[in-house]
Amino acid sequence: MTDSRPWWRGAIVYQIYPRSFFDSDGDGVGDLAGVTAKLDYLVDLGVDAIWLSPFFKSPMKDFGYDVADYRTVDPIFGTNDDFDRMIEAAHARGLKVVIDMVLPHCSDRHPWFEESRQSRDNPKADWFVWADPKRDGTPPNNWLSVFGGPAWTYDPQRSQYYMHHFLAEQPNLNWNNEDVVEAMLGEVAFWLDKGVDGLRLDAITTLVHDAELRDNPPAGAEQVIDMGGSTDNPFVRQWHLFDRDRPEILDRFERLRALCKRYGDRWTMAEIGDVDPIGVGAKYTAGDARLHSYYSFQLTHDDFGIDLLRSIIHRTESSLSDGWTTYTLGNHDTVRVATRWADLPGLDGDPTALSKLLTALLFSLRGGACLYQGDELGLTEADIPYEQRVDPFGLRFWPVYKGRDGCRTPMPWTADAPHAGFTTAQRPWLPVPPEHHALAVDRQGADPESILNAVRGFLAWRRRHPALITGDKRLLHLPAPLFGMERLSGEVRMLCVFNLSNAVQETEIGGSWKVLEAPGVANGGLEGGRARLPAFGALYATAA
Repeated sequence: MTDSRPWWRGAIVYQIYPRSFFDSDGDGVGDLAGVTAKLDYLVDLGVDAIWLSPFFKSPMKDFGYDVADYRTVDPIFGTNDDFDRMIEAAHARGLKVVIDMVLPHCSDRHPWFEESRQSRDNPKADWFVWADPKRDGTPPNNWLSVFGGPAWTYDPQRSQYYMHHFLAEQPNLNWNNEDVVEAMLGEVAFWLDKGVDGLRLDAITTLVHDAELRDNPPAGAEQVIDMGGSTDNPFVRQWHLFDRDRPEILDRFERLRALCKRYGDRWTMAEIGDVDPIGVGAKYTAGDARLHSYYSFQLTHDDFGIDLLRSIIHRTESSLSDGWTTYTLGNHDTVRVATRWADLPGLDGDPTALSKLLTALLFSLRGGACLYQGDELGLTEADIPYEQRVDPFGLRFWPVYKGRDGCRTPMPWTADAPHAGFTTAQRPWLPVPPEHHALAVDRQGADPESILNAVRGFLAWRRRHPALITGDKRLLHLPAPLFGMERLSGEVRMLCVFNLSNAVQETEIGGSWKVLEAPGVANGGLEGGRARLPAFGALYATAA
């Protein structure tokens, strides 16, 4: 029987941070040829798609999220031909390719901005968000940059301020201008023509701004959105009504979706931050004319617990209609999951068992899932000395917030090689922490009890159970620290229970079930309707 579901429903997407994946030419920086060289590793892992963080031409002020040319691969990553070879090789192996599109802003080195800033009447004059100073010379309104300070920088050539939600080197494009909309859709079409299968839409809530440039109101304590950075960042003190998630954004999504439909089965996934991700995500994915899926940071923060997990899953499922969410436990902007929760009460103890359990949980939720490179190895957050740090966000708020370098260190491929086999250069762009050598791919690949082999085994097993891929879900009311649900597909009912603690747990389970042995996780059992789960264990069963 032919599988008619869209490829992305229930897909496991592996996020590659190209700078840190594998260096093929010995310059200390990972590249696209390095991605191609490691595709067989990803096939063996069992993922469905890869998502590449930006590789476009860039001054690298924000490591690729400041794009100077959307259609050209930056030389540090290779060439456009390298991309073509990479995508051809991925498709030949059955892997889909998703790329990171940075649509709200670009680099101040982009030719469009260089022209725009020359005068107030040139052809690109209104392609960015320009505004006159207030009478006292201060910025046009109170909007703040995520990276600290006002979201405005004064440009003496125009005697005006320009708006930037992040670095001053990342001016925001004016998506209220139809010419900008058409031009940016053209940049997207360039990569769709090359055969990319999906788009991860970076910082997408910042796409459209309030045309009247109204001030944001102050935030009450209940409104502050913890975005994973420093709590001292003034950004969290505003309720971002006018610089995020404007109503006009839905029209832009519909334009983007219409473009993607012309290419067949292409996927769009929104990154949603700095707003209520569940409500906004449901809005962005409602119907078949907007986006396919969304991705948020809710399971990537420090305040993890069984009540929070239940709340997030319940509210997400209750709010979604036609949409589809994509869960993740980590990415290139957050502290490594193996470090983030390892010392929380009840989760301390065996970090290997905890990593295996969290991976199984992530891959069992209804929706797609993103797996950040190195999380399949249980990599911990690297403690990098200040003098070796490069992240502008961390440098700005050091030492209260150390930035994102600790989760971006190079992949360890070979335990006994210099720099764990990532590069032959004398010095990689970020150091490989000594403790990561023991977690290298070659060493874990040879260990049947490793986290890597647990992920491989579980993903292979998951493919044999469609209920875990596209089935519906019903949450179970189980006592903490247990989390449970049923996945439902046709006549199949699949029980999934997880013990999020370092102690054995027992509970009553109604109904008649046949226990399944899931590879890669400590399995629980059922006897007389009573479930018993080992520490950091899971129980899978089908209705008898």
